Amino acid sequence: MREKVVIVGGGVIGSSVAYFLRAADPTVEVTVIERDPSYARSSSALSAASIRQQFSTPLSVQMSLFGIEFLRAIGERLAVDGARPSIDLHEGGYLFLATPAGVTTLRDNHALQTRLGADIRLLEPGALMKRFPWLNVEDLAAGALGESGEGWFDGYGLVQALRKKAQALGARYVADDMTALIRDGRRVTQVTTASATVYPCDVLVNAAGAWSRRVAAMLDIELPVFARRRSIFNVSSPARLEQCPLLIDPSGVYFRPEGQTYICGTSPGADNDPDDLPLDQVDHALFDDVIWPTLAHRVPQFEALRVLHAWSGYYEYNVFDQNAIIGLHPDVENCIFANGFSGHGLQQGPATGRGVSELILHGRYMTLDLSMLGFDRVLENRPFVEKNVV
Repeated sequence: MREKVVIVGGGVIGSSVAYFLRAADPTVEVTVIERDPSYARSSSALSAASIRQQFSTPLSVQMSLFGIEFLRAIGERLAVDGARPSIDLHEGGYLFLATPAGVTTLRDNHALQTRLGADIRLLEPGALMKRFPWLNVEDLAAGALGESGEGWFDGYGLVQALRKKAQALGARYVADDMTALIRDGRRVTQVTTASATVYPCDVLVNAAGAWSRRVAAMLDIELPVFARRRSIFNVSSPARLEQCPLLIDPSGVYFRPEGQTYICGTSPGADNDPDDLPLDQVDHALFDDVIWPTLAHRVPQFEALRVLHAWSGYYEYNVFDQNAIIGLHPDVENCIFANGFSGHGLQQGPATGRGVSELILHGRYMTLDLSMLGFDRVLENRPFVEKNVV
């Protein structure tokens, strides 16, 4: 009998799982339930769509190293009937800046990243000024620049390419909302949707992103993942910044080129970051009070900026340790969680899809061991903290 896998959520995580499952074993019956096939509210489509290796944990670095390998080969990997998708990958690099207070952490992270094979260069203020003459370095102690393997791409294009390839391989996508789960002891046996359709399942994958907590609650499981709104601003400026990377200021404010313009943003303070804020609203006060003054200080030419467009999307924010939760929960033996990426789900989607498919097909991880991201650490209060959350 064919094994039935039901995936709740058809964004980058769910579609990556569907793709890797069907690519590895065409006998597995894969159903992806995605309530909004337009992806209008999807984090995958609304993010700044970037990839980096500059993380503070070895596993995050390794996941994104596979991510860039996957993105570079996407035309070949995800081609359908000879049509090769493109996601406009631009390896412009990340530039993390540090003041004297943060330089030790920057150096420690750099040593870790380069040991694992990431192409990151540590630059002193003089080298930063020479490389980026438009940059104000007066209060900086160093910067870490991704020379290759880091940059930005079309996030919506990646989701669509994964979805279309998964469908071409035989995965079924259902435009519906999951409304109930039926359990028999420690197993989920059925998934019911708003259309009153029932889907039997041997394995359930929770890939519901910012709404994954609702899925977990149906299993009486407390998932520490919340929808945290993040606003992104597209701005114009007369500034022409040569060789501009995606720059992360020590304050957490970031910007990167977007054609002839720039996009920028930052996370609000912890005391002003509630859950489930409406996505049709943008935090313009955050731009006026924090982002613009920071950009004008770091790049004096940015004193003249004009907001062209702004939007908001959700981080599926893991409040426990800002790292993904991937794997089984001890109370439910056939539900796999893939949630809480806290802003780096797009770049870690390929590694997650591969790992979850291995867990389903083989009962263990075969390539990159993701067990450190398992649910046990939450239950045992063992945070696996990611410090480089942007």
